[in-house]
Amino acid sequence: MEVKTSLLDNMIGVGDMVLLEPLNEDSFLDNLKKRFDHNEIYTYIGSVVISINPYRSLPIYTPEKVEEYRNRNFYELSPHIYALADEAYRSLRDQDKDQCILITGESGAGKTEASKLVMSYVAAVCGKGQEVNKVKEQLLQSNPVLEAFGNAKTVRNDNSSRFGKYMDIEFDFKGDPLGGVISNYLLEKSRVVKQPRGERNFHIFYQLLSGASDDTLKKLKLDRDFSKYNYLSLDSAAVSGLDDAANFRTVRNAMQIVGFMENEMQSVLELVAAVLKLGNIEFKPELRCNGIDESRVKDKNDLKEMCELLGIEQSVLERAFSYRTVEAKMEKVSTTLNVAQAYYARDALAKNLYSRLFSWLITRINETIRAQAKTRHKVMGVLDIYGFEIFEDNSFEQFIINYCNEKLQQIFIELTLREEQEEYVREGIEWTNIEYFNNAIICDLIENNQNGILAMLDEECLRPGTVTDETFLDKLNTICAEHQHFESRLSKNSKFLTDHSLPHNCFRIQHYAGKVLYKAEGFVDKNNDLLYRDLSQAMYKANHSLMKQLFPEGNPAKVNLKRPPTAGFQFRASVGTLMSNLQTKNPNYIRCVKPNDKKASHIFTEALVCHQVRYLGLMENVRVRRAGYAFRQAYEPCLERYKMLCKKTWPHWRGPAREGVEVLLTDLQVPTEEFSYGRSKIFIRNPRTLFFLEEKRKQCLEDLATLIQKIYRGWKCRRQFLLLKKSQIVVAAWYRRYAQQKKYQNIKKATTVVQSYARGWQARKLLRKLKHEKKCEEAVTTISAYWHGTQARMELRRLKQEVRNKRAVTVIWAYWQGTKARRELRRLKEEARREHAVAVIWAYWQGLKVRREYRKFFRANAGKKIYNFTIQRIMQKYFLDLKHNMPPMSPIDKSWPPRPYLFLEGVHTELKRIFHLWRCKKYRSQFTEEKRAVYEEKLKASELFKDKKALYPSSVSQPFKGDYLEINKNPKYQKLNNVVDEKVLLADVVNKINRANGKGSARILLLTKRSLILADQKTGHVKASVPLADLASVSASTQADGFFALQLKEGSTSAAKGDFLLSSDHLIEIITKLHRVSASFSEKEPIGLDISDEFLVQFKHDKVCIKFIQGSPKNGNNASCKRKNNRLLEVSVPVSP
Repeated sequence: MEVKTSLLDNMIGVGDMVLLEPLNEDSFLDNLKKRFDHNEIYTYIGSVVISINPYRSLPIYTPEKVEEYRNRNFYELSPHIYALADEAYRSLRDQDKDQCILITGESGAGKTEASKLVMSYVAAVCGKGQEVNKVKEQLLQSNPVLEAFGNAKTVRNDNSSRFGKYMDIEFDFKGDPLGGVISNYLLEKSRVVKQPRGERNFHIFYQLLSGASDDTLKKLKLDRDFSKYNYLSLDSAAVSGLDDAANFRTVRNAMQIVGFMENEMQSVLELVAAVLKLGNIEFKPELRCNGIDESRVKDKNDLKEMCELLGIEQSVLERAFSYRTVEAKMEKVSTTLNVAQAYYARDALAKNLYSRLFSWLITRINETIRAQAKTRHKVMGVLDIYGFEIFEDNSFEQFIINYCNEKLQQIFIELTLREEQEEYVREGIEWTNIEYFNNAIICDLIENNQNGILAMLDEECLRPGTVTDETFLDKLNTICAEHQHFESRLSKNSKFLTDHSLPHNCFRIQHYAGKVLYKAEGFVDKNNDLLYRDLSQAMYKANHSLMKQLFPEGNPAKVNLKRPPTAGFQFRASVGTLMSNLQTKNPNYIRCVKPNDKKASHIFTEALVCHQVRYLGLMENVRVRRAGYAFRQAYEPCLERYKMLCKKTWPHWRGPAREGVEVLLTDLQVPTEEFSYGRSKIFIRNPRTLFFLEEKRKQCLEDLATLIQKIYRGWKCRRQFLLLKKSQIVVAAWYRRYAQQKKYQNIKKATTVVQSYARGWQARKLLRKLKHEKKCEEAVTTISAYWHGTQARMELRRLKQEVRNKRAVTVIWAYWQGTKARRELRRLKEEARREHAVAVIWAYWQGLKVRREYRKFFRANAGKKIYNFTIQRIMQKYFLDLKHNMPPMSPIDKSWPPRPYLFLEGVHTELKRIFHLWRCKKYRSQFTEEKRAVYEEKLKASELFKDKKALYPSSVSQPFKGDYLEINKNPKYQKLNNVVDEKVLLADVVNKINRANGKGSARILLLTKRSLILADQKTGHVKASVPLADLASVSASTQADGFFALQLKEGSTSAAKGDFLLSSDHLIEIITKLHRVSASFSEKEPIGLDISDEFLVQFKHDKVCIKFIQGSPKNGNNASCKRKNNRLLEVSVPVSP
């Protein structure tokens, strides 16, 4: 049975501020503090969620909590961010309503974490599947990348978002995510060049220096020491709780998941390194002949390294830092820059380079995560943007941030009132106008096209002549002096002339959240946000792969003399687009609150929270929600909750739920003006009425509990008594049984004793009789045994005597035979000695005779002649043996007769080599010209592919046929044969790979001495003809697949449609013939061959990475190609057995 729960059950404080009684600022703060002290960080204002940052981990985001809030009514459980996320997701999925979740609050209030929680909850409750999980993973992994490049440590927050982010997550009709689109607003690029005290630059700089390998830092020309870079603040370089090295690895992994190629990640890191190097460039003044100071680079080492990273000539960038070219109509005027202007240009370049890189990152992420289907999708937007900012020094950034918050507050009030009005109309309740503060007058003060502050700032920036912040403030004082929300000490309004809290160089605007004092200093420069055209053109000339995309205005062929739009104009346009987007969606609000400035848990600073409550307009929100009816609930849950308060509805009501509620309220005598009946809900005007019902319900539950306890205790006592009575009967029965059994056992035991005595006497009598009979039998047996033993012993003695006699005869005979044998042996030995002595004496005599005969012939060189004679005979014998044991004439036979003597080692080896060369020559002399060409091609294939490509060993035994289609004989290809004027060296069918889906289409490939032709297999029409001179290189993988890419030279006529990605069963032969033909045609270096498992192919205007992996292709043992995203094709190659 499912247990019915409610927001009002076990409530700490008041879970919904609409029910707070009495409603004032003190009770509002007390309720927030009470809930915060009990770890209840979420509170409702109707459908708005207030989130207080706990600054610690709480066990309220587990998978069990996700399941608890899944598919539950918004007010059914205690307040939680999961309830709002579930309500938005179900409205999108079931009612086909586009949703948006607006997360606001000041820095450190937990906006970024709230957006992560919303996205993780949606990812957990939506569908499952390989593609869906991949999309969810890419959406979630985009956060670490954007945080690294867009977040920084501030005095209020160690991971503060320094840009506004709006993400549209797109879903299909089932509610499964298909992709998303990210928009960014107002990156705080001034932080790149200067950070306030106690704050850091963007995380990526510190992560790169801490987490990159030594090899990577060497390539980027960087050092790990933060103090060597002027753009990095040193007082807060290390942050407790932040592991920059681990975060760098996380960012690289996230970029790979999102879809960044390795070369793209390297390009991004090169630009980050270039920004660091740019900050180290310093300038010195140099006096010219006309007396004007000109800036010069002080130390050119950092400039040189930066230019090497970006691929730009050092002299071009150095001139851009010293001169500025101004173009007007047909004239160009070049002026020198002083040191201050050079530093301004350097910082402007650094800010623009980083901000454009950040925009490119978001565009690149959008390319990967954007939904591919063109049909309409359901959309859920998540907005994580700056909250209202009031600092001691407020400048242009705070002004436009607060302007954005004014617009969000305006749309918040309008959509809240509209939602209230629609519900009243839907339920048939009379709508009454609600009094509230309309901040449209403040928005008009800022954004009015004629007299708005932004319009006047743009007009001042575009005005010729001297333009300063003072002239801008004078203009404001002139035009806005009478506006009730504008205050300035220099305006015509006399009541501010003596206001010493208002400095002369400042103006004050009364926003909906309170008054904010802005310093006019820097407004004009920050709004202009100028980057000198010389620097843009210098950046465009760089050879770096991203610079032409980041600085398109630097293209000399597209010079635009029109002034670029100002920062204020761009932001106002983007805010207008955002507001239009939000107007089309159903809004959901999360208001984030920071409890203290110490980033510590369990501390609730009332003054700080009160300040945030005011500028977030939370009290105003409560008053709007309470202006009509404070509480509304459907009839069924209302009757289920309060039915025990009336005897007519308890325990079951059989009629319609609305009639049951009417009977209930009538019986409780609730005044009719305190409630109204809608079509499906009951509306209660005052929270006191709801609390009255809750109090009555609490008392009734206590009475019901008492009644239940009474009935239970009576039932328990009766059950105990019946159990005791039943036990007594059982015990008595068992005892009587035991007594009877005991008596029976005694009688049985006595009978057994008597029987045993009688049986014992009979047994003993029988035993005595048997023993006497046994003794008689044993006596007879013993006498017989003794007699037989005597007879046996006598026979044994007789037999032993006979054996002794026989043995004595045998021993005597053996001794006699031995004596005869030894005598014969001595005789034979004596005869052998005599014969040996005669032979020895004869040998000595013969030797003596020979020595006497030949002594006269021996001389002093006799030993040498004998040695030479011996060597000659040995060599003669060696060559004769070699002649008879020669190996066969096959060049691949490696056999050779063994070496007979050690001193012949060198001769033996040399003869083997000479013989092999001679038989190879004899073998080659038998070749025809055609066979010689085939072997030359096989030799070239070995040079190109041996030990480089796994496919090569299987191709060695296959002959190179060349014309596999017999194009000259086959009438099917007669039309194609007529088109080709030259001799066809190779004709084969290949598959041309389509970039869109990775599938192949059959093509006929023809290779001649001057060109390579691709034709349709069915019709024979020529699809492409590429001169061999336009071929730059050929790329193939190291694995056993047939894929190869023909890469064309940039700028050639054939390169218009991009490179060709082909696959063939005769890859080794095709590339070998192409390599030989190109070498003979060009008479220069042949085309290059790149053998790698990852290479780039140019398809029209985009470069696509071809990546080879070992896997299990769907088509069996053949390699298959699959498109992973817009910039990656993945080829799965079967694992070699």
